[in-house]
Amino acid sequence: IINPPQARIGEVSAGQQRPYVKHGALAIATVMPCPLSVDHRVVDGALGAEWMAEFKRIMQDPLSLML
Repeated sequence: IINPPQARIGEVSAGQQRPYVKHGALAIATVMPCPLSVDHRVVDGALGAEWMAEFKRIMQDPLSLML
């Protein structure tokens, strides 16, 4: 539940090993779920999706923050 004055709530969970397909072969990857709840009266869902895409990029390459 998002209460004013909050506009979004982001969560970060512990990494979990899950199966996935890489180049047509089954592999195991550590996946970190990061759900985002957005109040659409304040923030457009498309903007929330852009924010999540940037967050994912940073989490996959944290050294990019230092450049």
